[in-house]
Order: sequence, then C-alpha cells, then structure tokens
Amino acid sequence: MDDAHRETPPPAAATVDQGPPYAECVRCRKPTEYPESTKGSTLCPVCAWQEAERTACSG
Repeated sequence: MDDAHRETPPPAAATVDQGPPYAECVRCRKPTEYPESTKGSTLCPVCAWQEAERTACSG
C-alpha cells in the first residue's frame, strides 16, 4: 500500500512584502504602512487604533 498520498506537505515559506522599506512604529517597533521617508511619528495599525481609542475617550 502506498502512503505517499497521506503525507502532510511541508509548510509554505512565509512571504514577506517586498515593498519599500517601511518605517517602524515608534511604540512597538513593528513595521508600519508608511515608507521610511515619512516625517513625524509613525504608528503601526494596532498602535494607531489604541491611540485613537485613548484620545476619543479622554475629554
């Protein structure tokens, strides 16, 4: 009996977006959606969302 069809295929290699060099988040150091040439403080989507929640509730 041939068990070759029952083998689990190896996991696919993780693909990395090869776009422009992205700026890192000023809080968590993860890549952002902005290029490195962006001026000012850059936040990743998660930190930007948390910042929006903080500023919306303060008042």
